Amino acid sequence: MNDRTMLVTGATGVLGREILRRAHETGCPVRALTRRTTPPDLPGATGTDWRTGDLVTNVGLDAALIGVDTVIHCASDPRRPKDDLPAFRHLLDAARRAGVRHIVNISIVGIDQVPLKYYRVKLEVERLLAESGLGWTNLRATQFPQLLDGMLTTLARLPVLPMLAGTPCQPVHPAEVADRLITLALGQPVGHAPDFGGPEIHPSTELAASWLRATHPRRRRVLPVHLPGRLGTALRQGHLTTPAHPDGTTTWSDYLATRRA
Repeated sequence: MNDRTMLVTGATGVLGREILRRAHETGCPVRALTRRTTPPDLPGATGTDWRTGDLVTNVGLDAALIGVDTVIHCASDPRRPKDDLPAFRHLLDAARRAGVRHIVNISIVGIDQVPLKYYRVKLEVERLLAESGLGWTNLRATQFPQLLDGMLTTLARLPVLPMLAGTPCQPVHPAEVADRLITLALGQPVGHAPDFGGPEIHPSTELAASWLRATHPRRRRVLPVHLPGRLGTALRQGHLTTPAHPDGTTTWSDYLATRRA
């Protein structure tokens, strides 16, 4: 039995749920932070020690981190990115007070190349982590298929489905990212870990077309859209992909097959 307690933030999100399912297999005591006063009932998370706390308001963090060896930090809110920085500062301060040995952070491939406000925030989180004085590991991953699925579902309300032309995409399944994060969490801090991407890179227009075939019985058309400016250029140059690290095994087709099932 491993007594190195592992705390997961963002545990009710897409990635956090996958981490909880797998973390129990390590033999480590697993703890998770939630803003709810009643523990969430998540499939596969039986045995999780839920602690109530709020990273943004800095409530409950000291109690949640007592006896914690390693934190896997997945909490983030793209809708309110300004909250991510104070939340992470609060986590780092509480981790120092608690004597946490290792913080593992999930980040995004391309945040230093793609000019998006949310990505600038993620890059600042990486800087804070590296300068924290704590043992740290940072993993950048490509986009989850669930994210693409949600975006396409919204766009499909239009008569045609607009999609960025000439833009490569490399979806990676969150379960495989979760496995990598847990492996890193159980090891020694490594700083910046190698990027982690899905097994295949596709033009985003092809991903959209295959998604339409899998989800819409009536024939629909994808409309390639040219995005101008620095953002469009960065996306077309493939900065959201990591061709040197196609480490995942679940393809986009595999995801669509599961979705249909």
